[in-house]
Amino acid sequence: MYELGRFVPRKRMSSEMSEVFSRRMRLSGIGAAVARRIEANAAECAALAALFNLPAIGSLTGDFRLHHEQRGIIAATLRLRAAVTQTCVITLEPFDDVVTEDAALRLVPAASIHEAAELVVDADTLEGPDEIPYAGETIDLGAILAEQLALALDPYPKKPGATLPPDLGGGAANPFDALKRLSGRDPPPI
Repeated sequence: MYELGRFVPRKRMSSEMSEVFSRRMRLSGIGAAVARRIEANAAECAALAALFNLPAIGSLTGDFRLHHEQRGIIAATLRLRAAVTQTCVITLEPFDDVVTEDAALRLVPAASIHEAAELVVDADTLEGPDEIPYAGETIDLGAILAEQLALALDPYPKKPGATLPPDLGGGAANPFDALKRLSGRDPPPI
């Protein structure tokens, strides 16, 4: 996982999120299929905002649907909704935004992460469900929800209507115009 331009190992990131926002669920409580809704309280939202370097998180809710597959693998879908305050990369002003995300997840025993059954991959996007390792007899839905929020956040958030000034590349000018001004010649044909 990348966090503001640097790689953060998934295990470390999940561990930090478990410390901030944890909702443990016993694997034996899943049965054939189960639905769970989890919500972060105000203190957890504030702690996650600090972890993600955001001005604020107003709310965070996740609706999970989980069911057992084979060999300890748990298939899950998640519908995430969060009210966040981000800082615009253009104006540096805070602005409120709503983040919604639907995710397909596979919770896989850490010991068998490389032995997992063949994934079903979407032919158009070549993407399959995220695989999240777990150990023991519980999974942490809070940490999973927090991690999915981190992945869903725009790394370069823009306040609605914010644009770069034309002299900084905000216009729709030809990218060779800057070279033309420097060299005094017309840009090459494209």
